[in-house]
Amino acid sequence: MINRIEITLRPAKMDDVSSVHSAIAKKIGYKAKIQGFELVKRSLDARQSIVVYRLIYDVWIDEPMPLQEDVIAFCANNVKNKPSVIIIGAGPAGLFAALKLIEKGLKPVLIERGKKVEDRKKDVSALNRGVELNQESNWCFGEGGAGTYTDGKLYTRSTKKGDISKVLKGFVQFGASKDILVDTHPHIGTDKLPSIIQNMRQFIIDCGGEFYFNTRIVDLILINGEINSMIDQNGTKFDATSYILATGNSCSEIYQLLYAKNIVLESKDFAMGVRIELPQIMVDKAQYGDLKQNPNLPPAEYHLATTVENRGVFSFCMCPGGIVVPASTHIGQFVVNGMSNSRRNSEYANSGIVVAVSEKDVVDFEKDKSLKGLSFQRFYEEKLWNNHPFLKAPAQKVVDFLQQKTSVNLPNSTYNPGLESTNLWNILPPFISRCLAEGLRQFDQKIKGINSSEAVLIGLESRTSSPVRIPRDKDTYCHPQIKNLFPCGEGAGYAGGITSSAMDGINCAIHIK
Repeated sequence: MINRIEITLRPAKMDDVSSVHSAIAKKIGYKAKIQGFELVKRSLDARQSIVVYRLIYDVWIDEPMPLQEDVIAFCANNVKNKPSVIIIGAGPAGLFAALKLIEKGLKPVLIERGKKVEDRKKDVSALNRGVELNQESNWCFGEGGAGTYTDGKLYTRSTKKGDISKVLKGFVQFGASKDILVDTHPHIGTDKLPSIIQNMRQFIIDCGGEFYFNTRIVDLILINGEINSMIDQNGTKFDATSYILATGNSCSEIYQLLYAKNIVLESKDFAMGVRIELPQIMVDKAQYGDLKQNPNLPPAEYHLATTVENRGVFSFCMCPGGIVVPASTHIGQFVVNGMSNSRRNSEYANSGIVVAVSEKDVVDFEKDKSLKGLSFQRFYEEKLWNNHPFLKAPAQKVVDFLQQKTSVNLPNSTYNPGLESTNLWNILPPFISRCLAEGLRQFDQKIKGINSSEAVLIGLESRTSSPVRIPRDKDTYCHPQIKNLFPCGEGAGYAGGITSSAMDGINCAIHIK
């Protein structure tokens, strides 16, 4: 007989097998003959004065526990000579779409503007030093997508968009720790993800799929309401019966290409603001109290949200024990982001603090129609670039931001190219500055000290989600105008993060005949 039970343990006891066994025995009765147990779910509960882990186990009673088998989420098929499906973009949406196509017996052909994941390291390193920006290979562009080098968080609230367990098991199949199957907020880490992405690529190639790196689509041929072929920067044509568009939300060239071809696009709401960096110990103290230095506790996280002037103000992409990085993809456009390695061992925490941007906020760019949100985003990214060359980031202490004055000096920061003291009120849209200020005043009630001189705001956090949606039919996943185009992932406006993008890629592949 198998029982599923929940127990609670102090952090120091969580990995102690005898403590787990005793807690299970107490819960189900000491007379029961426990033959084995397996962890199903693990979550940290810091709501009370005593911090505990809530652990859900499957327990085998009076019958042997079966041997654990390797996790296989995607089965291999030889698709070398099968019909091809072209996938534009080798981020999570594109890669997981490819894995699902192989299961279906179709051949994925992935076209990626950037480099292989292992070859991106040099370009990312140069960008992080403020030396050079490669517009084809950076924190966002290249195999694995933006999430590979910017944290690798696998948490999503999009529980109704697909099979989350298949995505998580897929990562485990290709090398991730099984911990991500049980953790409430699973995280792989930027240091671990590249090798996992390489394993995915090799699996796809071994099954007969193809990859084309350093290949950017610059044109497409339309015939009778369908894509006949796509053309890269060298004039090479790629043709298939179906095309999955899985570019990330930073690939503005794709939006412009579709717009130029009179393919229907839609402007959508997004969010923009800054990245806040503060000592990790400040977050730990707010979440753990007197246990802040307990070595058995992970670096604490937070999620902050409020409403100001009838619009959302919220934290985004929180990176405990992380660093702030330059995430620009195009020369002339300034963007920052955050990341964490698997150990999350930086002394600082960071997250985006952003404000909702709606249709009414981008009316000055109405002439750009469906691309007006993109134009709004680009205007402020260019404004920052022009005033802060060499990737030095405009920054301001939170306490000074609230008083609308330029900081005389700035605290230490993980942002490697360096910070430049700036009054962000002179750079950001006025409504964003006002909402950020009021939001930060409220957030100080949850993370005490967030409004101090130890916390710094770094601009600009503008790539939270796509400002453009590429529409598709909810039943067929096809574009309503182009019958063999399947928009998916973050760039199409249907996902936000690694996990939801991967699920969306799988869903698109499912709908391809």
